[in-house]
Amino acid sequence: MNFLSILPLQAAPAQTGASGAGFWIMIVLLFGIMWLFMIRPQRKQQKEMEKFRNELKKGDKIVTVGGIYGTIDEIKEDTVLVKVDGDVKLKMSKTAIQKDYTPNA
Repeated sequence: MNFLSILPLQAAPAQTGASGAGFWIMIVLLFGIMWLFMIRPQRKQQKEMEKFRNELKKGDKIVTVGGIYGTIDEIKEDTVLVKVDGDVKLKMSKTAIQKDYTPNA
């Protein structure tokens, strides 16, 4: 008896019945898991950031996306005027504001 005769040389025939349904179930589960762990938390974070930007008021200390620290001097619909140092003021978009900055006492 030859050693190669023991090993199966042909692939098993493909099953066509339940494998199609199993494939679609796996795809749906994959999208469900992606939504649960990736899309949902990102949307929550975006809503929190939008709420933070809408609640800004004059005198708030902020940090921009570029790392500039400043104090809000004036707020308009889509822009803010940020006082950086002395008489230096920068006009920037509200979307450039990353977080509230309150120095530790």
